[in-house]
Amino acid sequence: MSIDWFPLWLSLRVAGLATALSLLLGLAMAYLLANREFRGKELLDAAATLPLVLPPTVLGYYLLVVIGRESVLGRIYEWAVGAPLVFTWQAAVLAALFHATPLLVKSARAALESVDRSYERAARNLGASEWTVFWRVTLPLARRSISAAAVLAFARALGDFGVTIMIAGNIPGRTQTVAVAIFDAVESGNGAVARALVLVVSATAVAVLYLANRLERRQAGA
Repeated sequence: MSIDWFPLWLSLRVAGLATALSLLLGLAMAYLLANREFRGKELLDAAATLPLVLPPTVLGYYLLVVIGRESVLGRIYEWAVGAPLVFTWQAAVLAALFHATPLLVKSARAALESVDRSYERAARNLGASEWTVFWRVTLPLARRSISAAAVLAFARALGDFGVTIMIAGNIPGRTQTVAVAIFDAVESGNGAVARALVLVVSATAVAVLYLANRLERRQAGA
């Protein structure tokens, strides 16, 4: 039995990049929601949570409208890069990003809100700027919970199917992630390949969840 492991390596790369981007976007949004009061806060929170409740195909359709070749963003990207964004591995990263970021935002916000504010006030009284307070006080105190959230975001990005197939497609050797490859193997009656990929993904998911649980327990112990 010959198995093409490209979908697995592509999925790991896509999930890694999506997790790194979701940390940047998700932490910024979580910080705003946890530490600032402003008009439209609840609307922003609802928008951040929306991808968790909408069907993946709906998210994929929205992304197609936003980044498709007929959209403004799609035309700008194609003009700058020389190729369309849809049906590329970069589109798969974007799909995974939309799939993973909401979970990270909710978890990171809870972690930031659980930090003892007395430490932050003490740092401000000593003259620390808000930027210094966040990087030197808040983030270290919440780092294990945020790390656990990032691990879960990675697992969620790794398993995306609906959004990915809508905007990245199913092109073997180019955009076929492991979730899409499993679907393709089942549809073509190749049960051996499907079982092998399912076992590998399941083992990866168990390892990721174990790591997330360990990080959470360490945070609770600290």
